[in-house]
This record gives sequence, C-alpha cells and structure tokens, in this order.
Amino acid sequence: MKTARVAYSGAIHKAFPDESGVRLDDGRIVSETDVVWLAPFDVQTIIALGLNYADHVKELSKELTFTEKDEPLVFLKGSNSVIGHRGHTRRPRGVAFMHYECELAVIIGPPAKNVNAANAMNHVAGYTVCNDYAIRDYLENYYRPNLRVKSRDGGTVLGPWFVDATDVADPHELVLRTRVNGKITQEGSTSNMVNRIPELIEYLSNFMTLGPGDVILTGTPEGVVNVNEGDEVITEIDGIGSLSNTIVGDGTFGIDDA
Repeated sequence: MKTARVAYSGAIHKAFPDESGVRLDDGRIVSETDVVWLAPFDVQTIIALGLNYADHVKELSKELTFTEKDEPLVFLKGSNSVIGHRGHTRRPRGVAFMHYECELAVIIGPPAKNVNAANAMNHVAGYTVCNDYAIRDYLENYYRPNLRVKSRDGGTVLGPWFVDATDVADPHELVLRTRVNGKITQEGSTSNMVNRIPELIEYLSNFMTLGPGDVILTGTPEGVVNVNEGDEVITEIDGIGSLSNTIVGDGTFGIDDA
C-alpha cells in the first residue's frame, strides 16, 4: 500500500493514490496540485549514509581517503531540513556547486536494539524516496559532511509516498534515477550499495536504539551534477515513487542582496 500525508483545507490528511489525483482519508478526491505535500510519515531521527555506493565512491575518488575496511560513514540531520513533494529548496546566492542526491529512505517500524543482520528487515516498516541536497562549497572535506552541507533548511526532500515494506520484494534491486528539467542525469541501482540495509541496521542498533519513524537515508549512486535556480529536479525509484522539487533563489525566502 502507498500512503501520503498532505495538508488540505486547513487540516492534515492521510492520502492515497487515485486516478484523478489523491484520495483523502475523508473520501474526498482532489488534485495533486491542490494539496501541500508533507513528509509521508512522522519523521523522527534522520540517519544519513555517505559514500554508500561503490560507483559514487569512484566518482569522488580524487577527493577521498577511503577503504572498504572503514565503518559506514553515518551522520545525523535536523528535522528542519525536511520538506515534502513539490516543495522548494533554496540555492544560496554565490555558491558554485549544489547537487541533488537520489536515495532510498528506509523507515523503521518496530524498535531495533542490538539486532543482527539476519533479523534486521523485520524492523523495516517501509520506504520512500529522498532527495538529499548538498552544497559542495561548504564541505570541510569529502569524507566528513558537516552541518552546513547536510542540515540546511529544506534540503532533505521526502515523499511522495510511504510504501509498505511487504510491497517491496527486494529493496536491493531497485533502479534509482534523477531528471533535471526532464533530462536523466543520474541512474543507478540499490544493488550497488556498499553497506546493505540489514548490515546498516545491525551496525546502528549496536550503539543506538532505532525507533518508529526513524529513517535511514542509504546513499546515492554516481551522477551528481550542479543544479541552478529554476531547475525542476525529479528523483525517482522504481516501485517507490517519483519525487518532484524546484530550486529557488534567496529572493523567494525574502533574503535580500547584501
């Protein structure tokens, strides 16, 4: 089953796909453009993976000091960074390189503590699409992402749909792609993850309890390119959904020229 969370007519609703748009939990059917799309689940801790696709590691190889023996590169993100489908993300004035990252987002259901990989998937409630923006200008280095790069307001786009884990036969055999203004600029497969979902849950739950609504952003494949004000960026994962986002400038947010 696919579900979403939307705001419509002064209330927040659970929503479902419909041929004519979206069907609200009160039975009304409305256009996709008449609702405000929220993250499709109640987001708790956001746990993000860096350098978790072998091809992306190769893409950044000139800037990295990285070996297969390294532990997963994990960092946390603030809830302020989350926006929904059809949202606007700000590109600050003067930056040289801002890029998208199409990622499979894994949502935790039953709490996980000291879980082994063999049982880890029992703790996955479902999946959604994430577009996790980064501004490369602000990186301290390419191996340890900092807050200014990864916890920016509106830089983590989630949605549009929450897809039940039981509806995804194999989350490690999904095609990811990104389109910028209709042109495919990134394409890969979750089969190329360095650390797969069960191993990530085992690793994380060894030192922190994972709870309902916690989300693991599992990394992005190669093919990140610069995006500019006015660009429409669509990140999509086969069987999960197609997530649309627009890049806007400082003026949209009332930030005047210095």
